[in-house]
Amino acid sequence: MMSKRLLSLWPFAGLALLVLLGPIPFAASPVTHEITMTATQFAFDPPVLRVNRGDRIRLTLQAADVVHGFYLDGHDISVRFEPGIAQQVEFVADQVGKFRYRCSVSCGTLHPFMVGELVVGPNLVLLRAMGLMLVALAATLFYLWRFPPREPGHS
Repeated sequence: MMSKRLLSLWPFAGLALLVLLGPIPFAASPVTHEITMTATQFAFDPPVLRVNRGDRIRLTLQAADVVHGFYLDGHDISVRFEPGIAQQVEFVADQVGKFRYRCSVSCGTLHPFMVGELVVGPNLVLLRAMGLMLVALAATLFYLWRFPPREPGHS
């Protein structure tokens, strides 16, 4: 009797494997982003960069007023650039999450507030975890519907 119950759950195990290992059809293929970023006292323009994991970023840095720097948290990127001389940085966004970038050259009184953010998504781990949770919920409901619990004292 118990083996019949367990065998009825095999389709859900297969579905769980598909959720874990299968390709996600709406995940975008990696692309190259050509972005020009201008630094002025005391801001980066654009202040937020949004890309997907695996995308290549080709960043052209320009200083509009004084010498600035660009340091990206979580990456080995630190560049100094002067007005009139653009610097180019290229890297692959290989980590999902939010990463701050900041001016790494003291450029005035509000220098500590000169920050921006690189947002790398989508978080496929979260999507897969939610899919597994839905499969587990469906399996539980199916099991309870197919094999309802018995009252104590009944065989």
